[in-house]
Amino acid sequence: MNKRSITVIPGDGIGPSIIDAALKILDHAGCNFHYDYADAGLMALEKHGELLPKSTLDLIAQNKITLKGPLTTPVGGGFTSINVSLRKHFSLYANVRPVVSFEGTRSRFENIDIITIRENTEGMYSGAGQKRSEDNNSAEAMSIVTREGAERITVFAYELARNEGRKKVTIVHKANILKSTSGLFLDVAREVAQRYPDIETNEMIVDAACMNLVMYPERFDVIVTTNLFGDILSDLCAGLIGGLGMAPGANIGKEAAIFEAVHGSAPDIAGQNIANPCSVILASIQMLEHLGMQDKARQIREAVRKTIAEGKTVTRDLGGNASTTEFTQAIIANL
Repeated sequence: MNKRSITVIPGDGIGPSIIDAALKILDHAGCNFHYDYADAGLMALEKHGELLPKSTLDLIAQNKITLKGPLTTPVGGGFTSINVSLRKHFSLYANVRPVVSFEGTRSRFENIDIITIRENTEGMYSGAGQKRSEDNNSAEAMSIVTREGAERITVFAYELARNEGRKKVTIVHKANILKSTSGLFLDVAREVAQRYPDIETNEMIVDAACMNLVMYPERFDVIVTTNLFGDILSDLCAGLIGGLGMAPGANIGKEAAIFEAVHGSAPDIAGQNIANPCSVILASIQMLEHLGMQDKARQIREAVRKTIAEGKTVTRDLGGNASTTEFTQAIIANL
């Protein structure tokens, strides 16, 4: 059987070690992938003189599926966020951030199962109109919401809910104040919701959504919202299940998809073999599901679940003292 080629970006800091863990697990599960490695971030800047080389962009376009570790964008110096650049370049309009409770994690809640669907290319992250006054006393930035962008992300959310047998979509907005941009998003989302009478629709202002998430997370199933609000809410949701170490992310467009660890590169613990690789392992599970490899995805998820529940060989953030390598081997043993 021919192997499916995927692009692998190891990333910076702890990225190479947690990506290596995920690939070992994919191999032991018999996923039969061929890996094309590509550079981005600080590693690419040192090797190629740029954060996002053309060769990397070409590989992403060629293979259409990418597994990515955390990347570091240097602060200041006019550097644009690498993640934002990738999303714009490949029109990865849907950011999918699921959070699911795992027995054995340190969290305040149980039985959490929420997916945040975040518009990934517009809103406050569009990068348009950013400027400061010459005297440095004022600054401006422009938020852009289009009917096309609002419709396609809302349709994506409802289709995902229907395909996964989920019952409710919560539209999160701030249309009471941001009457133009958030107002348009809400209007379009309401129009889309009418096409899905089989799915319950709820509307919630973003500040109320934050309060309800930390008080009554069981009220949420699928959340759909704009870029900035989705960025904040998805991290809040990660906090409900024990932190970003247990939260994967997918960036999906029509022509390409990038699956990633959503946390940072953690340079303070790089090279110490103590990082929790679950975020990128769970991202690889998202990748398998996207490729229609549900059986392999289920097999790996259950191995991760069993390993964490046993609590014998887990990393420090999960209450143990195992290394990244030991934790990975324990998951492989439970496959």
